[in-house]
Amino acid sequence: MSNYFSSNDQRYAPFMAAQQDPIDEFIAQWARERPDLVGELDAMATFGRLGRVVGRTTKAMEATLEAHGLRLAEFDVLATLRRLGPPYIATPTVLTRALMLSPAGMTNRLDRLETAGLVERRHDPDDRRSLLVVLTEVGFRTLDAAVADHVATENTLLASLTPRQRRALDDALRTLVADLT
Repeated sequence: MSNYFSSNDQRYAPFMAAQQDPIDEFIAQWARERPDLVGELDAMATFGRLGRVVGRTTKAMEATLEAHGLRLAEFDVLATLRRLGPPYIATPTVLTRALMLSPAGMTNRLDRLETAGLVERRHDPDDRRSLLVVLTEVGFRTLDAAVADHVATENTLLASLTPRQRRALDDALRTLVADLT
């Protein structure tokens, strides 16, 4: 039980989860300081937890990818090319749109990937003014090893949830993403 409120004070009962975390303390503090918001603070709690989940899981995923010599941003480009299927080629514009990046941001990623030998930029034979990004054999092997480890890390991060909880979380997030798009 948090030291910020008394277990006898029923005004804060909605904020007393079976498993306490620091967000519960923050919400109880807001409930104490702004009782007019008590019925509205659940959204703050949800976003607070989402932020912590993203921060902690991103660190774990970055560590997994670093073992393959990749950053998360570079992994995203390679994964996009790989998901397109053979011959694993796309224009920078297609990649930029798929990853919701600026053209300059994509250029920086492609520069790093090309320097590492993971992609090649070639002139489009149908339009010499246009470039194609090609996943190299080294890039293919690197990505396939990295994605296997990445998926294992993601499953480890979700291991505390039951299959039913994972589906419910995924369904709720799908709804939220669709609503925010």
